[in-house]
Amino acid sequence: MLHSDPNIDQHREVWTAAEARRLFDQPLMDLLFQAQTVHRRHFDPNRVQMSRLLSIKTGGCPEDCSYCSQSARHASGLSASKLLEVERVLAEARRARDAGATRYCMGAAWRSPKQRDMPQIVAMIEGVKALGMETCMTLGMLDAHQSRQLADAGLDYYNHNIDTSESHYGNVITTRSFADRLETLENVRKSGIKVCSGGILGLGEGPQDRVDMLATLANLPEPPDSVPINMLIPVEGTPLADAAPVDPIDFVRTIATARIMMPRSHVRLSAGRTAMSDEMQAMCFFAGANSIFVGDTLLTKDNPEEEADMRLFAKLGLQPMQAHEHVPEDRAVRDPAIPILR
Repeated sequence: MLHSDPNIDQHREVWTAAEARRLFDQPLMDLLFQAQTVHRRHFDPNRVQMSRLLSIKTGGCPEDCSYCSQSARHASGLSASKLLEVERVLAEARRARDAGATRYCMGAAWRSPKQRDMPQIVAMIEGVKALGMETCMTLGMLDAHQSRQLADAGLDYYNHNIDTSESHYGNVITTRSFADRLETLENVRKSGIKVCSGGILGLGEGPQDRVDMLATLANLPEPPDSVPINMLIPVEGTPLADAAPVDPIDFVRTIATARIMMPRSHVRLSAGRTAMSDEMQAMCFFAGANSIFVGDTLLTKDNPEEEADMRLFAKLGLQPMQAHEHVPEDRAVRDPAIPILR
């Protein structure tokens, strides 16, 4: 079955949940071989995109996301803050650029932005772009008008994760629907901003939920340009504080499946890297992950220090991507084509 929308790549097939599950469940060595082969068709396998994430407004969020320390409904002990001043954000962006980050992501703990805050948001986008960095925002739900405002300001990417499968979603979040998430992604896509959307492993989901989440993303009118795959960091005071840890091999399987299903997307190894060994991260890069967050914090959570990342990069022979870099098809490292299990 192919998409009928004339604006969409007619050669991209729709993934069924059953096909995605067969892909996920195959022997790990076969899955990794397929994922690395697909990765080399579209990217330089030894280059990784580096992003920096800053919380521009922390805590006090009215949503009830079970994993989130920033929800006002949870006793995580995190106090709400006001929106940061533009100059402070730009000063942090300069430091991130000088440390090697090429994409700057700014996140606010909102259900959706208020119109009174949009001038500051626009100024942040314009200021970061003037530094030569790619810009990304995550501000909650957006309507069509807000999406156009951000697009007019020059925003490159908008992050809005779907978190998990549609069937499991209500067990994690009740204050906004799965359809609300998809509506925001569609508003962002139609405005011309690149979509960044992924999910979180460790929310009590099963293997089918993981592949269903990936199928939802892969089957969007255009797959997300960036697909962050997070591993839950349990936070005391949240409903998922005692969640069982994610099996490392299952996490690697999810990365590899995402790479095959969304071959042209940047697959980001996101939250949870502090709990990953160098060997686990290396397997994720081999499975097709080619983007990370750098810096010692992700919003309110810990992240590996930059020196640790650079040591790992040196051991693996990885190099950071440059801003706005995407390897053209004719420059990718090509291996003989192999059939992809469907």
